[in-house]
Amino acid sequence: MFDTERNHYQLVYVGWRGSKRLYSTVLHLDIIDSKIWIQQHGIEVGITNQLVELGVPKEDIVLGFDPPKMRYYPTLQ
Repeated sequence: MFDTERNHYQLVYVGWRGSKRLYSTVLHLDIIDSKIWIQQHGIEVGITNQLVELGVPKEDIVLGFDPPKMRYYPTLQ
């Protein structure tokens, strides 16, 4: 799901396993105040490292799924 007007992006999977319904957010990113907020990441390859490799400054990445004291990516290294 891509909402380019509100800068909200999600990758979800939907399906069935037998009679059980599956629905989960795999990746959820928001752009808030010119920073990329990673709200959820459930992929094997870390999206954070990929963003840095693509040239996104570490200070522009916020780990929104972490408690406020740990949110900014540079403090985790």
